[in-house]
Amino acid sequence: MSAHAKTISLTVNGTRVEASVPPRQHLGDFLRERELLTGTHLGCEHGVCGACTILIDGEPARSCITFAVACDGRSVTTVEGLDDDPVAAELREAFSAEHGLQCGFCTPGMLVAARDVVLRCPDADNPAIRTAMSGNLCRCTGYVGIVNAIRRVIDARNTNAG
Repeated sequence: MSAHAKTISLTVNGTRVEASVPPRQHLGDFLRERELLTGTHLGCEHGVCGACTILIDGEPARSCITFAVACDGRSVTTVEGLDDDPVAAELREAFSAEHGLQCGFCTPGMLVAARDVVLRCPDADNPAIRTAMSGNLCRCTGYVGIVNAIRRVIDARNTNAG
């Protein structure tokens, strides 16, 4: 480890983690290499594709352009940390039913971002869903199934709430 390494303490998927990290190590690399949370995929490594989307203090963020040291004292949730999350469970089922996934590379980031859309925009129509999800790229699906899956979850939640 470098002489310039910094010790950080953060919560990852509900578990307190302390680690010594190089100041320029990206959070995505930290999660994949040190924490072995490989559900966080690294695609473009420029913050463009969204495959690495995770939650920092409940807000979606790109782990490929976030330094691990910037997360000292914060809470990080990866797609693995959403295993018991009811909205994520609804989305996983809807993505499968609506054929919103194919190769699966973008899916973890899509699920994290879609969860945010469902919770933040409960009245979103299809154009609003497309706009909200525009930062997450998929090379396989054409997005129709992804939008339909998110729409399905929003509609079901609105019906159950009413």
